[in-house]
Amino acid sequence: MQPKKYVDPLMDTSFKRLFGTEPNKELMINLLNAIFDGRKTLIDLEYSKSEHRGNNDEDGIAIFDLLCTSEKGEKIIVEVQHGYPVNFEERIINNTLRLINEQGRKGRIADWKYKISEVYIITVIGRKEPASTKNKIGVEGRYLHDVCLCHRETGEIIYHDLGCIYIDLTSFDKKDEECNVPLDRWLYELKHMPERENCPPHLKGTIYETFYHLGEYAELTREERNMYDQELKRRGDNAAAELTGLQ
Repeated sequence: MQPKKYVDPLMDTSFKRLFGTEPNKELMINLLNAIFDGRKTLIDLEYSKSEHRGNNDEDGIAIFDLLCTSEKGEKIIVEVQHGYPVNFEERIINNTLRLINEQGRKGRIADWKYKISEVYIITVIGRKEPASTKNKIGVEGRYLHDVCLCHRETGEIIYHDLGCIYIDLTSFDKKDEECNVPLDRWLYELKHMPERENCPPHLKGTIYETFYHLGEYAELTREERNMYDQELKRRGDNAAAELTGLQ
């Protein structure tokens, strides 16, 4: 089958190419700033040397641990993942605790007094959950979910430096002309780039033109093409198996 001009950016191979490499970190910074929407403004980030992955094909997602620097000089730890991890809530708790625990220092508590950097878990969900998944994510029809620690009765936030932001692209249905803020523009392009024949004229001269150039199938290395093709086939096989199980 003739490959499309542009890759699906939410495939593991292409997501890592577009957002998970040092040369392309401006794409990640721009996407994160769109997600934070003024709450934080990031000016730089460093990728962890460790890449955390899921334990099976259904959960096999690349996870990026980022040490981000804000314009105010704050150091913020951000974990970015995509796909549809099974046991979503449990995974978020597990990964959050890992990021917090890794900041713990050896020695006397008085030397650091539990002071840690801000931690955010950001997940982009690009496909429907498997029918076998029991727990559903978020509120149906809402694509942006911003979760934090708060009082159950009043909703008052009790800790501002820990948060989970997850985006359900399957619930994002805005049209091209309705994308007037950076986050909506990013979500639209993440969802629809594989359908495009060329980078749209109104995106020329913006960071999205770079996004489209890097997302061309022809720009992948031979190794990346092989990995992408295998992943695409595996996803198709999984979808077929899931459909068969529903019949």
